[in-house]
Amino acid sequence: MAFNIALSGLNAASADLEVTANNIANTATAGFKGSRGQFAELFNASGPNLSATQVGSGVRLTNVAQQFTAGSIETTDNSLDFAISGEGFFTLKDGKGYSYTRAGAFQKDANGFVTNATGQRLQIFPANANGSFDNSTLSDLQLLTSQNAAKATSNVQMSLNLPSDATAPATAFDPTDATSFNQSTPFTVYDSLGATHSGTVYFVKDAAANVWNTRLYVDGVDTGATQQLTFNSSGALVTPANGQLAFPAVTVSPGSNPMQLNLDMAKATQFGNTYAASAINPDGYPTGILSSIDVSAEGVVQAKYSNGQTTSLGQLALAQFSNQQGLRQLNNTNWSASYDSGTPVMGAAGNGTYGVVQSGALEASNTSDLTAQLVNMIKAQRNYQANAQVIQADNKLTQTIINIGN
Repeated sequence: MAFNIALSGLNAASADLEVTANNIANTATAGFKGSRGQFAELFNASGPNLSATQVGSGVRLTNVAQQFTAGSIETTDNSLDFAISGEGFFTLKDGKGYSYTRAGAFQKDANGFVTNATGQRLQIFPANANGSFDNSTLSDLQLLTSQNAAKATSNVQMSLNLPSDATAPATAFDPTDATSFNQSTPFTVYDSLGATHSGTVYFVKDAAANVWNTRLYVDGVDTGATQQLTFNSSGALVTPANGQLAFPAVTVSPGSNPMQLNLDMAKATQFGNTYAASAINPDGYPTGILSSIDVSAEGVVQAKYSNGQTTSLGQLALAQFSNQQGLRQLNNTNWSASYDSGTPVMGAAGNGTYGVVQSGALEASNTSDLTAQLVNMIKAQRNYQANAQVIQADNKLTQTIINIGN
């Protein structure tokens, strides 16, 4: 009987060593969650009133329990490395279905999809046209490799001051004759194809008091209209009342749409004797290429382009489970849902206990404390040695009995 009890102890100690060995082997595995062996006593009773004298039958391994405590967050140089500070799991998809992980080391494949090392695609809630996210649908995160389309300039906001003591030029307006206008301000505009063009607005003092005539040229081509600005005696703009000067369309280059510009002069003033343009802000932008990816703490993924524009690609879809211990462990630091874990509850970072997302960081293994793991290993080794000693002692007793009478 003692042989069997000690043998069960050897098996239990061996299993404990295996669990500890697996924990130690994965101390450098991002997102790894260590396990702990759980054991129970074996006790067999074959008749009534025997519990007072019945000896236990040994020990057995009842469960290898996963420990879902958080690992430390370590920064990296990869913008596609993500870490979760909370209880959420990243959602992955492949041909076999969905799985879940805390290992946030991702990369871009040949088609722009964000995947882990085994090709499973990271899932997001897709972005709606109004900037919100559809949390009822999961889709693959794909980084847009196409160029960001250009936007033609249509409005130029100008903050400037025209001198109040200016006098009307003596000669008719001619953009090549600096004596025929009082001031000029150049700026850059973009056509519908993203090509850059040079715009210039000329200010010509009218003979009437507090009145200015404006002329607009694009690439040296006259838009063909003269618009007036009128100020009151305090230097504030009176007409146009909304400050908007709309000029006729002008063709700037073959293949692009004609460019029609509006000058927003609402912040124009007429003070003092100095001309000053404090801000010239044309809208529109050229074609852009993908330059970087930004992920917010709420898991919103934005593509940033070289033209300064950003596009929301989606929001990382995180999963939670009512019973994490019930998750079925897979290869590559992944888990799948099971009956015991319950169905995944999908949500976004920043809500409830899902946690927040940190870009350019990874969650380290929660077994990275080697001191604790080595102590566990020593304990299991001592348990193994003690049970081996029991077998050795029982062997000597058996040998003594066999030698009686010899």
